[in-house]
This record gives sequence, structure tokens and C-alpha cells, in this order.
Amino acid sequence: MRSRTAIWFECKIRYEKVMDDGLPKKVTESYVVDALSFSEAEERIIEEMSSYISGEFDVADIKKSTYKEIFFSDDDSADKWYKAKLQFITIDEKSEKEKRSNVYYLVNAGSFNGAVKNIDSVMGETMIDFVISSVQETTLMDVFEYKKEEAKS
Repeated sequence: MRSRTAIWFECKIRYEKVMDDGLPKKVTESYVVDALSFSEAEERIIEEMSSYISGEFDVADIKKSTYKEIFFSDDDSADKWYKAKLQFITIDEKSEKEKRSNVYYLVNAGSFNGAVKNIDSVMGETMIDFVISSVQETTLMDVFEYKKEEAKS
């Protein structure tokens, strides 16, 4: 397991896909890229998808995601993405009352139980008191991280 913090954007791509029955069908698929702006996110998703899609495609939507960190699994069977809502528990020093703040994560796993296990694996290494308040499967197809281009000499 590894985690990555960045500014993440959800991008929807619309294109004509050949289905299992051999007939073409217009589909919209969601992907996530890390970028610093909407224009960079659009550029990055076009660059990433042009190697996967033959023919024309449109960027149908781009929005900033609610999660700031993504947990990537090393397991080959981890083919799904889960949105997890965690509540961090802190104590207000003045009022001495328990305070909960919501934080969202995107978790790579093969199953719901695997997602919960991956959350516990990463968060168990921290000193933060937390509660997993929800985990739900998303329709995301893949996540594209920023990779530094090597300098050409």
C-alpha cells in the first residue's frame, strides 16, 4: 500500500466503444488525474486517453474531487476504486468536547472488505483517532498520477 496526496480532478470521457456483441455504443467513463488546474487536467486526460482510445473522444466534464489523498494497492486483483469517508476525532482544548471532522479518500481494492483493510493498513500507521463512516464503490475506471518527464540531453 502506498498513498499519494495531490490536487485530484475527476474527468468524464465520452467516446464510441465497441461492446462485447460487436456493436458500437456511445459511453461515458470517469477517470481521475492529478493536476494543478482545470486546463492542466484536461490536457493530461487527453494525453493519457489518446493511447487507449482509437478514434475521437470528448472531455465531457471535469470537476475538482473531494478527496485529497489516494491509497494505491499493490495487489493485482485491486481493480475497483472506493470513496471512503473518515471522521477524524479530536478534542477541543477549550471546551474539552470531542470534535469530528470529515475527510474523504479514494481507495484502490478488489472488494469492499479489501478497501476497509487497505484503509486500516494505511491509517493504522498514524496516530490519528478515526472512524470509517462510509465506504462506497465508485464508477471510476482508473487514476493517472503525474509522472516527471526525464530531461532529454
